[in-house]
Amino acid sequence: MPPQLRQTALFPDMIAPTARALPVLDVQTDIRYLAARPRAILNRPEATGMGYWSINPYIGCAFGCGYCYARFAHRYALDRATTALGAYAVAEDAAAPLPPWLAFERRILVKREAPALVRRALREGGPRHLGLVQGEAVVIGTATDPYQPAERRFRLTRGILEALAEHPGLRVVIITKSPLVTRDIDVMQRLARHSRIGVHLSLITVDRDLARRIEPRAPTPEARLRALRRLRDAGIDAGVNVMPVLPGLTDSPAALDALIRAVAAAGATFAGASSLRLRSDARQRWLAMLEAEFPELAPRYRATYAHGWQIGERYRDGLHRVFERVCARHGVRPWRSRDDDDDDDAIDLPRDVEDGVPDAQLAFDLAEAHA
Repeated sequence: MPPQLRQTALFPDMIAPTARALPVLDVQTDIRYLAARPRAILNRPEATGMGYWSINPYIGCAFGCGYCYARFAHRYALDRATTALGAYAVAEDAAAPLPPWLAFERRILVKREAPALVRRALREGGPRHLGLVQGEAVVIGTATDPYQPAERRFRLTRGILEALAEHPGLRVVIITKSPLVTRDIDVMQRLARHSRIGVHLSLITVDRDLARRIEPRAPTPEARLRALRRLRDAGIDAGVNVMPVLPGLTDSPAALDALIRAVAAAGATFAGASSLRLRSDARQRWLAMLEAEFPELAPRYRATYAHGWQIGERYRDGLHRVFERVCARHGVRPWRSRDDDDDDDAIDLPRDVEDGVPDAQLAFDLAEAHA
């Protein structure tokens, strides 16, 4: 196994901006944090098609999980940010720019004005934000982790929660892998007095060794379980997103049972699951990781995802049947990701491949997937 990737927690003084390039706010070994200047921070449901409002205080994520679906959007965000400043690359990368799938975890855009933008949007109100103040959900962290290491310094997510806490009747959801979320329990409790608040901790395995191989920069499963318990002890509604379920790695009934048993013991009130989606940029990163860590699985993944970013409907249905049964066994309320129900963009495996389950198809332990 290759050496474990490490990321420092040091935050040196801000580095002076470079001409015609995004201002560099901080450097952590191989990661740079760059200033972004968005005109708005609240993404409307009509714009994203996700059915809820969303806020992402950072663009890109230092946790760098190889399977992350959000990698594909980084190229557009970085292009928009640099074009707005009349620059087309970070100065240090001009000679050899990083590919977008790698820039996602190495070049993080920081929206320093995010809390102020939230305050302004809610203060001004008007028809544009009417649904939000009438109780439509706003989700923090849909495309990048709001409690990634940069949050320790920049405290943007905390600032956003403080802004939201000034307005009653909201529905707020946080999605994160990080136990840093417990730092803001005080603000969540304040928000919960007159709004609804819930935390979705992303956790796909309780196998520490496996987690270190597939999520080398992310917090350990044990740290996330402790965070879950702290949130629940503080009266915060909290559960887990088992997303994505990784074929051949984390999808066996035994693995799912161990995971849900652990989160139930930590007090989780809900758990949701969805299968792996591999868009183009995520595919490049994830397949490279598979080749290094699980070479026997790489050709099977290539075959299974050769015709689209979504695995077959029969697998997804089988996965959810087993997941719901495991949740019922441990007294955790299951919920199903809308993405797994939306087949408009999903391309299933050809019928002869799906029905026959040849060697090129992933050989899962999930028997119901092909029943």
